[in-house]
Amino acid sequence: MRAVTALSVVVLASAGIGHAVLTGLDSDIPRFDAFKDMKNRPRAGDGMNVLMVGTDGRDRITEEERRKYRLGGAPCHCTDTIMIVHISEDRERASVVSLPRDSYAVTPGHTDRTTGEHHGGHPLKLNAAYAEGGPQLTIRTVENMTRVKIDHYLEVDFTSFMKTVDVLGGVRICTVQPLKDSYTGLDLPPGTHTLKGGQALQYVRARHLDGASDLSRMKRQQRFLAALIDRATSSGILLNPLKFRDVTRAVLGSVRADQGFGTDELLTLGRAMRNFSPSSSEFTTVPIGKMGYAVKGVGSTLKWDPAKSERLFDALREDEPLAAPEPKPKGPPPVRVPVDPKQIRVQVENGTRTSGLGKRVDDALAATGFRTTKVPRNATDRAVGRTVVAYDPRWDQSAKSLAAALPGSELKPVKGQGATLKVIAGADFEKAVKVAPADPPQESGTVVRGDEVTCGG
Repeated sequence: MRAVTALSVVVLASAGIGHAVLTGLDSDIPRFDAFKDMKNRPRAGDGMNVLMVGTDGRDRITEEERRKYRLGGAPCHCTDTIMIVHISEDRERASVVSLPRDSYAVTPGHTDRTTGEHHGGHPLKLNAAYAEGGPQLTIRTVENMTRVKIDHYLEVDFTSFMKTVDVLGGVRICTVQPLKDSYTGLDLPPGTHTLKGGQALQYVRARHLDGASDLSRMKRQQRFLAALIDRATSSGILLNPLKFRDVTRAVLGSVRADQGFGTDELLTLGRAMRNFSPSSSEFTTVPIGKMGYAVKGVGSTLKWDPAKSERLFDALREDEPLAAPEPKPKGPPPVRVPVDPKQIRVQVENGTRTSGLGKRVDDALAATGFRTTKVPRNATDRAVGRTVVAYDPRWDQSAKSLAAALPGSELKPVKGQGATLKVIAGADFEKAVKVAPADPPQESGTVVRGDEVTCGG
């Protein structure tokens, strides 16, 4: 999650600011030899692969911030988030692949950086490779698992994340469902919110909002990253050289990078990415083949689907999009609703004397995804002026989703009606508008574009 900070550095460089402005910033980036003595590495492909990790570093968090944002406990000195960011050779696309921290992994032979003992490879959870062998072992393990050559390494922590969000003036997030997590303290009502550093950290750390835990959290991290890209590229920061310098200096001071990732690389990449936007980015999570894969001495892990994962990493190696581009839909974007229309069953009734109105409404709702009965009927009252959505109060979120597809309709609670919602078409009906779930269910491996998960998408 804190790895979004590192990508923001790349995005901020898209202003094409010259060397004069960035002079001296190189010295602000702590550097180390992340690729020391590495042999038998995968072949290099086209484009650039950056391994970005967020470490569970709480050392520089103040006591007040620990209490306010529920950051208690000692740091685990492991990678809390791991992402591969592939920048295409033509610099027109960024593909972000989340690697679950609990992924089943086998390390290559290495020297334990804590004990100094050299031992052969062994199974562990992917995020534990950092504690055992630092960035080098993390890179080697990821390369062994993916056969994707890592070109650069960027590492950030809690402080980096909050600082980046604050200097950008906050990041806009939308939700149609209340988000409340007692563990992190996140408490967002439905609507649009501009999250500052600490609250943004709660948003991307939350793991107890639903039963999906880490996989659901990674979806929110991807959503946040797309929103951060949107904020960085649409704000005036990139057009003001002095502001750009100040922001970059503030961010780079708390990022660790490999020795080869310097100002020249940022400038070269930035000039090529001047037109970068959320629609230029795509996000996915490694396809999971088995949840709860038990490993002796390691615990419950996530085992990748070998065939689907191979196809995913083939695309990175060959510098290809993760998913085939879809034709841009005509007309306005769909209205985002709390419940997927595919989960909502609807009975349509004609509340007028207009012949065929019931079928028109049924067809229109079916076209936008609702599970209509396909058998509309006549209502008892045939003089209905305003279309009515009748629903059992237990299905109020489904009713709101259905009413959103029928602009101007009236919501009418009916106790005991059951799970099937009823639409009584009135004389005011003109058309049904397209709706789509605000947070569509995604299996691991599903690819989404950045503009599909920002507030405007």
